[in-house]
Amino acid sequence: MSETKKWRPRLPAGWEPLQQPLFRALWLAALASNIGTWMHEVGADWLMTSLSTSPLLVSLVEAAASLPVFLLSLAAGALADVVDRRRLLIFTQCWMLVAAASLGILTLAGGTTPWGLLGFTFLLNIGTALNGPAWQAIVPELVARDEIPSAVALNSVGFNIARSIGPALGGLIVASLGSGAVFLLNAGSFLAVIVLLARWRRTAHKSVLPAERVLGAMRAGIRYARYSVNLRRVLARTALFILFASSVWGLVPILARQNFGLGASGYGVFLGCLGVGAVAAASVLQRVREAVSTDRLLAAGTLVFSASLVVIAVTSHFLLACLAMALGGAAWTTTLSTFNAIAQVSVPSWVRGRALAVYQIVFFGGMAVGSTIVAQPPACVGCPGTVRSFWIRTRPPRSASTLSHVTAQVMRS
Repeated sequence: MSETKKWRPRLPAGWEPLQQPLFRALWLAALASNIGTWMHEVGADWLMTSLSTSPLLVSLVEAAASLPVFLLSLAAGALADVVDRRRLLIFTQCWMLVAAASLGILTLAGGTTPWGLLGFTFLLNIGTALNGPAWQAIVPELVARDEIPSAVALNSVGFNIARSIGPALGGLIVASLGSGAVFLLNAGSFLAVIVLLARWRRTAHKSVLPAERVLGAMRAGIRYARYSVNLRRVLARTALFILFASSVWGLVPILARQNFGLGASGYGVFLGCLGVGAVAAASVLQRVREAVSTDRLLAAGTLVFSASLVVIAVTSHFLLACLAMALGGAAWTTTLSTFNAIAQVSVPSWVRGRALAVYQIVFFGGMAVGSTIVAQPPACVGCPGTVRSFWIRTRPPRSASTLSHVTAQVMRS
């Protein structure tokens, strides 16, 4: 008599990893945590616009979030290879919980200053920097080998779902309860992940190779990135894209408040349009990749994102700006997920974690530098003082022709 197999519901193609109980639980917990993270970002951006009207300080929120990843990614990748990943993840989740809770308590007490907000944002994202490589590295331990690509894609889908829901939900909570409440909710979102990781009985894998030290592993990763031609090309193209594309994260809070007169909830919806576009792109991206070459896909993504930035900058119509934000989110996901996939397949498995850490350094370093420069560009003869002031000065009245008005203003400049 044959053994009866345990019945499991049949899931659509690409969703099979969710049949694994631990992966499913961690995926759901990470989804809730990512929603909390995006709510926190809305709360931090909005709080800074309330504490200061300086475009530089507002953009430094994004720089403070990106800089720790830029500084610590390589060390985090090496740590993920030489220490117990479960314990490392528990430590990083606890670190982020304490940082978010401390900022929430300080904000509710009315003691947050612009530089205090930047400091806590930096501390919170130290945990993010140390968490990223280890979180990606545990995926092969949670699912079968043939399900790894689908599991990686599902993590990306979960992140983009959170990016769609989090900003809008965060905006509503900020409008009703204030930024401090959002920071405390984000702190609570780390608890489920901590509990699941603490209950996970991870199987220890003994290596026949000598124990590797963190500094030696870091040097090996840098040496590989230096001499790998394929990886260097991916890093260069990523840096060129992200350096200019990061402007959307640096200036959108000011644009929402000053150009469209939005409140916190409206800003959350506006930022959430990026996530909606990203989710829509992720759902069809695999079919598009099968029909279009990689170079054409990257070129199209770059052009669409550039066009969306122009529309957001010059339009006075909120709905048109929301559509441009959605298109920008789709182009952002298409371009950067393609660069990330190329980086992963162009390196051998023994150095993949550290190669991806170098990729993260380029990505978040470009975010930090780009979002800062676009808010306070270097002075030059004939240049407007800031990008924001230029677009506010050339922004057309509602009754004027957009193209003719901007052309006339540029000619007068």
